[in-house]
Amino acid sequence: MRGRHDESAPASQAELSARTGIHRSDLVAVINELAGRHLVERTHDPTDRRRNVITLTPQGRRHSRHLGQLLDAAQEELLSPLTPAERDQLTRLLGRLVTHHTGGPHGGSRPVPDGG
Repeated sequence: MRGRHDESAPASQAELSARTGIHRSDLVAVINELAGRHLVERTHDPTDRRRNVITLTPQGRRHSRHLGQLLDAAQEELLSPLTPAERDQLTRLLGRLVTHHTGGPHGGSRPVPDGG
């Protein structure tokens, strides 16, 4: 069920923000922490010095693979009672819910009640 794009490819901060759903201003703090742990490198784009490009380091790639293995194992355990067809159906249904609540093509974000 994990993403289909190449997560280890260099990406701009704007691309990472869109891909992860993390607001750009919050993403800076995340990148700072990851860079401090030597999991990513931040460099200026040679074609646009205003743009930062974020790249996984070798240590970051190893850590990402390890986290992927942990996620796969947890997902397998969680979904073990379901058949492959049921897993596919669950994925489609959850996708519809996400699309509906994030303003996708079949729905819009619903306002949060203000309690009043």
